[in-house]
Amino acid sequence: MKSQRRTLNTTACLCAGLQRELLLALRSPGNTINPLMFFIIAVSLFPLGGGADTAYLSSIAPGVIWVTALLAVMLSMESLFRSDYEDGSLEQLLLSPQPLYFQLLAKVFGHWLVTGLPLVLLTPLLGLMLSLPVAGYMPLMLGLLLGTPTLNLIGAIGMALTVGLSRSGLLLAVLVLPLSIPVLVFGAGVVDAALNGLPVAGLLAVLGAILALALSLAPLAIGAALRISVN
Repeated sequence: MKSQRRTLNTTACLCAGLQRELLLALRSPGNTINPLMFFIIAVSLFPLGGGADTAYLSSIAPGVIWVTALLAVMLSMESLFRSDYEDGSLEQLLLSPQPLYFQLLAKVFGHWLVTGLPLVLLTPLLGLMLSLPVAGYMPLMLGLLLGTPTLNLIGAIGMALTVGLSRSGLLLAVLVLPLSIPVLVFGAGVVDAALNGLPVAGLLAVLGAILALALSLAPLAIGAALRISVN
């Protein structure tokens, strides 16, 4: 009975935390729109600068979209813990009796829903702008669906370490970019394999395994980093 009550309390706390993140996103739409607009504008510049060579654009499309998605995720990280750190609610989160692991997981998931998921949904339009063949649309979306949560979790670790710094952009990039390289390599490889008629299930499984590893370890690292930054 006690374990059931504890589970119900934890579930209610997680739902409340997720609801809070969504409400904060609605009240501050700029934090959601800015990374999305950056993603669209940055990808749109490549057809203008690369000319009308559709073969060239289609060859670079997977890498362009993945790298731009990573930069958009990094741009959105600034809003993940900053406001909570400034108003003191981050300290309350660390002192909460509820498991910090699940609270941080809910927070990052809520952040991904309002910043990462729109990037995935816009992918077909941007792929069309870059002359990406139709066969690459679904593998690209599936790869981003598995990869962007991982990028959010990795970015959250870097943001947790630098949340107490006033200008953390460059340091955040130094911390996050090396850890994100495997996701970019396998994500772009999924599209290349699909366009060449090769099976993509193995590469998607690798992205899924990286996501599972990030879900298991990243909240622990985020919690430790927040305790260091707050103290």
